[in-house]
Formats: sequence, structure tokens, C-alpha cells
Amino acid sequence: MKAIVCHTFGPPADLKLEEVAEPKLGATGLRVEVHSAGLNFPDVLIVQGKYQVRPEFPFSPGAEVAGIVREVGERATGFAVGDRVMALCTTGGFAEEAVVHHGSAFKMAEGMGFDTAAALPLTYGTTYHALVDRAKLQPGETLLVTGAGGGVGIAAVQLGKALGATVIAAAGSAEKLAAAAEAGATHGIDYSTENLADRVKALTNQAGADVIYDAVGGDVFDATLRCVAWEGRVLVIGFASGRIPDIPANRLLLKGCSAVGVYWGAFAARDPAANRRNFDQIFALYAEGKIDPKIGRTYSLADAAQSIVDLENRQIVGKAVIRVRS
Repeated sequence: MKAIVCHTFGPPADLKLEEVAEPKLGATGLRVEVHSAGLNFPDVLIVQGKYQVRPEFPFSPGAEVAGIVREVGERATGFAVGDRVMALCTTGGFAEEAVVHHGSAFKMAEGMGFDTAAALPLTYGTTYHALVDRAKLQPGETLLVTGAGGGVGIAAVQLGKALGATVIAAAGSAEKLAAAAEAGATHGIDYSTENLADRVKALTNQAGADVIYDAVGGDVFDATLRCVAWEGRVLVIGFASGRIPDIPANRLLLKGCSAVGVYWGAFAARDPAANRRNFDQIFALYAEGKIDPKIGRTYSLADAAQSIVDLENRQIVGKAVIRVRS
């Protein structure tokens, strides 16, 4: 089978499409004929050796897939050959076949396409856990989303609105803010030209944002601590800017606020039943038309390395999907 292969940590442009052996199934695995695979920022980090998971070489990036079950391990339950599934796999998704643990797979909703299914699990799983489990976002609260034009940002805007919050989107371009507005944001802030903290305070009558969803880090995270509301919650999602910020404890003290870490992968592994309950709610919101991944760009498997380069360079609005089988 064909797969994108990483032989050593380095720039994404070094990745190659190669012929490789099929992955071993294992007793609890599902062999999935991959039709589409989702692209995520961890794919940028993992091929450079900067992610918290450092797989053995050689490996293929790609943490989420959608396709058809072709083989079921002897101790894998809940699935049969022919099922249409979406699944998480950490690595191995940018390939014609992937083996996933049966506990990390979900049957696709009726009428859902493979591109949509591949774009949903990681971004919406992370974001639902962040907003509901970690921040306890309430109807009527104000939610600030940074990096609002990317995959997780669009998910946060949509879920925030669905949960009854007033959503302020912050991003680095007019194009990304337009995508966030289409997803349901009430206000937009271009932090490449505007002062983020000042604009949030102006939009909230100086109260600040109750919940802040930050996947950017760096200077943007620093600014969020200046515009979080009293007893607000700042969600630490990731560090797309490249700089992991320090958190001055005096800011937490003066605002009575919390900086809340979000590591959805560990949550899903520690409490798979709770994670599945979350996905029941995610699928219900999808069925109601309240959430729907914005797929900004698609790539062929041969162009998957370029997709990671483009994501690293912030050239993608919304979510990118690799179409393994067109």
C-alpha cells in the first residue's frame, strides 16, 4: 500500500510517498480502508519531533481517518466488516490503510461524507471536552476564541454558539474572520492590526470574556490574560505560534481566574465512556445542523506533505482533508 512516510524528524517537506507493508491488525484493532484523513496541527509537530508523542521510525503522520472497515480483530467489539467509520489513530492516517483501536472508532452518522467524518473527531472532540468538561461554559457567557479561522477555532465558534454563548472570534486576517462569522461568531477581532485585550474589553463593557479558548499561545495568550473576566477560565489548547507562554500567577490572583489545561487525548484514554458520551452529544448537534466542519482545502495523498507545510505556514482557513481515495 502507499503511505506518506517519515524516516527522521525534520521539515514536513522531507516527507515522501512510498510503498509500505500493510500495518499489523492486532486483537483489538480494526483495519480501515482509508478514504479521507484529517490534517491537524499535531501533524506539523510530530514530524519535527516537537510533539508529546514521539513515534518510532518509520511512521506515517495523520491522526484521524474516515473509511470502511475491512478486517476486525478477534477482541474488537462493536464493529463489522463494511462499517463506515471515523477513527483516531495518533499516527498512520496518511495511508491507504490504517489500523485503529476499536475504542477509538465511531460509526459515521447517516448521510455523512468521508471528508466531513475525517474532519470531525479531533477538533470537535477536543473542543467539546474543553468547553463543557473543563470550562463549564454556560448559556449567556462570553466566549473568546483565538485562532478562530482554523480547524479547532471554527469548531470552538460553532460549539460555543450551540451551547448558548456569545462568541468573539479573534484571528490574523479578514478571510479567517469571515469564516468565523459564517460559523456563528457575533464579533470579530483582527489581532494583526487591533489590540486584542482592548477590543475584548470594549465589546464586553469592560467585563472581559468569561471563557477564553486559546490554541495560539505566545503573545496572543499573554493578551488573553489581560481581558479575561472575573472568575474567568482560560483554556490552554495549544501553541500554534511556537512559543509556550509563561503564566504570571499575579494575573490569576487579581482576576480570580483559572488557567485550565486541555489534553483531550489523555482524557479520552483515561475515561473512554465519558468521551463516547461527549461524542453522542457531538453527533446530536451535527444531526441538528448546529455544527459542521468547514473544509477549507483538500489534498491528494501524494500532496499530503505539502498540506502539512501549508498548515505550518497558516495558509489554510478551516480544516484541510487528505483525500486518499477520491
